[in-house]
Amino acid sequence: MVHHDEAIRGAGIRLVDVGPGRARTALTVEERHVNGHGIVHGGYLFFLADAAFSFACNSHGVSTVASGGDVAFLRAARVGEELEAEAVERALVGRSGLYDVTVRTGAGEVVAEFRGRSRAVPHLPAPTLD
Repeated sequence: MVHHDEAIRGAGIRLVDVGPGRARTALTVEERHVNGHGIVHGGYLFFLADAAFSFACNSHGVSTVASGGDVAFLRAARVGEELEAEAVERALVGRSGLYDVTVRTGAGEVVAEFRGRSRAVPHLPAPTLD
């Protein structure tokens, strides 16, 4: 998935770790990621969390897509900060999944909380996470 996702690579998001029902992604905040207030644009925070969510929900070897997601922005992040998003599976029932993602700074401060809902689409080719 990493090699085929031009959007993730283009944004500078990196896959740090992945395992059954979990994943971690990271982003070093650059000038291109900030808004007019000089803080990370919420779209990039959502994107970072969504990327971790995507890898976590596809970690079972069945193609899975998002059916929805919500984010709460809790702290501003600035240029030069290292951000990490950690996704954890909370429920997997039939083809539906529920995942929580926490975005933190390198110092461990919580920046955002994301909740994603997934739906397995087994008619698509099975994902490979490398």
